[in-house]
Amino acid sequence: MTMKIKKTEFPEISILSPGRKDFDYIDSFKGYFSDRNRNIEISEIGKAFFSSGTKWGSKMFAIRNKLVRLFGLKTGSETGMQTGKDFKCEVGERVGIFEIFAKTGNEIVLGENDKHLDFRVSLLVDKSKENPEENSLTISTTVIYHNWLGLLYFIPVRPFHKLIVPAMLKNMISNLESKKQSF
Repeated sequence: MTMKIKKTEFPEISILSPGRKDFDYIDSFKGYFSDRNRNIEISEIGKAFFSSGTKWGSKMFAIRNKLVRLFGLKTGSETGMQTGKDFKCEVGERVGIFEIFAKTGNEIVLGENDKHLDFRVSLLVDKSKENPEENSLTISTTVIYHNWLGLLYFIPVRPFHKLIVPAMLKNMISNLESKKQSF
């Protein structure tokens, strides 16, 4: 079965939905996964996010960190990086530049507030009541620019973001379905 990841509308059921009018940038990508035993928990989704990056995406993020450090922006290296057993995917925890801002039974919101912009990433699961083969996972990103530096920063980031997120989502779903996460 070929896994299809599609650009989609911002989910109305997302925790972030009430703030939509305030966002300068929004996108959402959706994919479907099977969970026959109904045992994939939202924390597993969060952990999968951090363990499903692509090699080329990781290299680009390393380059990004070197460049933004010159401008005094956050790189994540100044915060404690939790990994593996230590990471519970709870509100307030940090992994690199990502802080967990909210968590419900079907959504995790993570992101960062910085001097140039704030961003949030929603990992939203919608489990089908009728068919465990048609559960959806949507990754939505929102950005609020604080100043011209935020806009200037996001101009070159945006096209890569649109490539990285669908690739990560595809990897997340593959990892979740095979239960071969190695966080």
